[in-house]
Order: sequence, then C-alpha cells, then structure tokens
Amino acid sequence: MKSVYFDNNATTPLDSRVRDRMLPWLGDRHGNPSSVHRFGQQARDAVEVARSDVAALLAARPVEIVFTASGTEANNAILWSVVRRAGFEGHVIVSALEHPSIVEAAAQLSELGVEVTRLPPSPAGVVEVEAVEAALRPDTRMVCVMSASNEIGTLQPVEAIAALCRERGVWMHCDAVQSAGKVAVDVGALNVDSLVIGAHKFHGPLGAAALWIRQDAEFSGGLVGGSQERGRRAGTENVAAIVGFGEACRLGRLELDERYSFLRRLRDRFELGIADIPDIRIHCRDSPRLPHTSHLAILGVEGEALLIRLDLAGYAVSTGSACASGVVEPSPALMAMGLEAEEALASLRISFGMTNTMDQVDDFVGVFAREAEALRQLAPAMRA
Repeated sequence: MKSVYFDNNATTPLDSRVRDRMLPWLGDRHGNPSSVHRFGQQARDAVEVARSDVAALLAARPVEIVFTASGTEANNAILWSVVRRAGFEGHVIVSALEHPSIVEAAAQLSELGVEVTRLPPSPAGVVEVEAVEAALRPDTRMVCVMSASNEIGTLQPVEAIAALCRERGVWMHCDAVQSAGKVAVDVGALNVDSLVIGAHKFHGPLGAAALWIRQDAEFSGGLVGGSQERGRRAGTENVAAIVGFGEACRLGRLELDERYSFLRRLRDRFELGIADIPDIRIHCRDSPRLPHTSHLAILGVEGEALLIRLDLAGYAVSTGSACASGVVEPSPALMAMGLEAEEALASLRISFGMTNTMDQVDDFVGVFAREAEALRQLAPAMRA
C-alpha cells in the first residue's frame, strides 16, 4: 500500500544532504565541544560553523544564536526570562494562535501573579495590530505573536506589531518555527527582541532549535549548570543535531525561492482539485499564508473520521481537534477565530513538503473526494 506524508507542519522528513553532514558525528567523530583537546575543538568548530549558518538564515549575527533542544524549550526560556526579570509582576499578551509552549508557559506564569491577555485573531486568522494596541497597558512586559500559524498557516503582521512594541518599550517575541525555511525571516526587518526556529520543520533533524536574542538584550536561560552557549543555556551541545541544523539552514537559505514556488504549486493544485466538493471551506484562503499549508473543513463530515479513512488509504494528514480525557474537542485556536464547534471539528490540515510530488497531489485529490463522500453518505445512517 502506498504511504504518502502530507503532515509536514508536524515534522518533515530529513533531507539526505543534511543526514550526510550529520553521519560523521554519529560515528567516528566525537568530542565534547567544551574540551580543550583536538577532539573537543573539532566539535566546537562544527558547532560554530552551524551557528553561523543558522544566523545567516535569519540575517542575524552568530553571537545572538542560542542552541536549544526544541522550540518548546526556547519559547519557555524566553518567557520565563523576561517575566523573571520583571519580578513576576505585570502583564503579558499572547495571541490565541500561539503554540502550546507559549500558551501553557503563560498559564503557569498567571498562577504566579502575572496577568495574561490571550488575544483572539480576526476571522481571517490574523492578529490585528489595532487589537494588540488596545490590549497594551503601562505594565505590559511582553507580547508574543508567532510568525505563522502552525494550524491554519496564516502569516502574522509581526513587523508592525514589533514597531508598536518598540514604541512602548515592550519586549516582542516571535515564534517563527513554522515559517523559517519556507518564507524569509529577517530579524532586522522584523525588529523583534527574540525569535525561535526549529530544524525539523524544514527537513532538518529533530532535537535541534535556536533562540535568537538581540545582542544587547538581557537573558537568563532556564537551564543552569555549565557555561555552554556563553552561559545562556547549560548542557553539552548535541553536536550531530546542531551540525544537521546548520546544514538545513544553509540549504533553506540558498533554496528559499525555489522551495516557496514549488510548495505553493503543490498547495494550489490541491485546493483547485478539491474546489468542487460540496460544502467545503478552505479557511483563510484570502489571507497571507505559508505556501505549503491548506486548512479546510467539509461541513457535515467529521475531521477525525476523515483523517482515519485517509490514513487507511495511505495518506497522512492532521486534524483541527485534539483528544483530551477521551473526548474529542475542537482546537482552541480555531474557536478563537470564531469558527463554530461543528466546523472546527470538521477541520483538516494538509501540509506539503519538498519530498512530495504533483502526481501524489493529483492522486490524493481523487481519494480525498471519494472518502469525504463516503463519510457524507454514512452520516445519516449513523445519526439514525
């Protein structure tokens, strides 16, 4: 049976060129980058080359890059650092589109007395600058707005929000995990204070991410112990993963335009192919979006059931719901956009990657329409 992967927003297959750069560091090459001998210094050199490649992808300086084990760790670290410095007092704004690593960290901070405003996006899936301005207070310490929604793929007006924060002296943090390697991410142009990217979202390895912080900004990491990462993140560096991360960034920077064009062709071909399915809604189609993400719902067709049928047919996609305590619940981000629960539960996310092909998309269109119609026919019988 065929097996086709259309869930690239969750993670992406490892690029073979990235794997080849990593392999020596999983075999004959070894050494702790903090060691003084030649083994350690070879590892240190490899880490610093990767740091330069990560910085180049972001149009940043290598000294501003802090390697972490995940985007979650980096997001947690920056929230806690900013609020800890403020004495766990004041106010934080997070968009309702944010990744759980932001949302849950903010929830923990609220238990310590920090006031948190969770800002909903517009029905177009975009956090409006005016809404951020209205939510700002004299004691606002931080604003968190992601570069692109990992669920619906909408691009956010980060540059405009950051300019507003800069005027008010408020720290602006951007989770760019979903957008790096697919659209241009230039920290200077965005004018944010901190930003996070993760390797495995653009054909790099799992277990490697980076926190970019303005060189003149204060930061105290959540992990303490050794003096790694210039004292900003303790723990021996994962050299193989970092080397792969650097190569993924290098390739992503060199091939950015080509990748954007290819991924958009895949997405547009898919959306054109399914346009005639009855009662289908492609969410935020007219909003600025990532090139590879299509988020949709077929009214009257349960998303979870369609996902399972597509999986059995050999296609991996994602749904707009989550299972909590055995009960399927609609995505909070979709509900914050104003979707009715029924439509949110009907939602699916299809996200394409560089290993996909046009032929796969064409085949998938037919299977998608067939399985959706089969569920539509089953629905009256199930209700009876």
